[in-house]
Amino acid sequence: MPPLAPGAYKFTVRSAEEAVALIREKLGPEARVLSVRSVEPKGLRKLFSSPQLEVIAQIDAPAAEAAAPRLNQGVDEPVDQDLDESFTAVSSEPAEPATSAPAAEPSRTPLSRPDIRHTPVGIADLLRRSGLTETALTRLQSGAHWPEIARLPLHRALAETSRLLRERAEARPGRAPLSRAAFLGTAGVGRTTALCKWLSTEVFRRARIGHVVTIEFDRPNPLGPLPVFAEALGVPLAHFPCETQPAVPGGFVYFDLPSISPRRASDNKALAEWLDREAIEERVLVLNAAYDRAAIRAAYAAGRDLGATHLVFTHLDEVPQWGKLWDYLFDAELEPLFLATGPSLTGDCEEDVSGAIARRTLPEN
Repeated sequence: MPPLAPGAYKFTVRSAEEAVALIREKLGPEARVLSVRSVEPKGLRKLFSSPQLEVIAQIDAPAAEAAAPRLNQGVDEPVDQDLDESFTAVSSEPAEPATSAPAAEPSRTPLSRPDIRHTPVGIADLLRRSGLTETALTRLQSGAHWPEIARLPLHRALAETSRLLRERAEARPGRAPLSRAAFLGTAGVGRTTALCKWLSTEVFRRARIGHVVTIEFDRPNPLGPLPVFAEALGVPLAHFPCETQPAVPGGFVYFDLPSISPRRASDNKALAEWLDREAIEERVLVLNAAYDRAAIRAAYAAGRDLGATHLVFTHLDEVPQWGKLWDYLFDAELEPLFLATGPSLTGDCEEDVSGAIARRTLPEN
């Protein structure tokens, strides 16, 4: 991997997490990140490819000699083409003396290199590129340990930030396991699919038994695969009015409700009154993580108004950056229940919510 400058190397990667892992593997723990910039695809590639990060890292001469075997192992051949043509997970560019002019090649566009002396990168910049919102970043920066974290080498700062995010997300008091809960959500969020995933977890993993109640009120409640799925699990499915208490000691009863309105609280009045009248205190809010932030916030606010106690995110397989979800994990009033990471009714259910988001956002060690 030829250096750009003495001890400096360039990587083109898909995420900050990949950059940290790669720098550790190839350059070792003493490497310093000099600059990071986003590389946008050009031409038709812009329609099919996501932006990547161009990272320049540097190691001192003794460390560079020790890292030489790692640098030459499993790395692509050096490329001397424009970045638009270089989209490998690891790429390196051949160095030229600082005083030399680029060779005249009419068939190629010369590679433009950032001035590494004037492009410092900070932990906050990488956190933003990982998808963290300004709200989550402000929470971190207001903490007593943030100045110390910000002074650490970048890979250590990212790892410490990951642990700090998890600690804050998991600081809420634990709740008892669900036993009598309503599943709430706006239209199209995958509310019934989320209920099916939870039922399969309860029956197959925890060997619990219980029944499901469906409710309609003044608008229809399409059941989708729920009747067939419940029958396959051996879970009775009833339509309200019916018994809303668990049928056996230690059993469960879950409620599949019509969609809620994210715009007008008056539209949810009948549903809210029914929840209170039946004394259903466990209320699971289902949010589609693939929606834009405004739509998620509106649905979240509607769920909070209805007294939501737990949180489920769906469609995570369609979301490239999970960093925006940290905002909702900081709410001590709502306990994250699980992430739906795929369309299957019997799997793709991640219950270690903060751990999964941390792994997809930042490295942990």
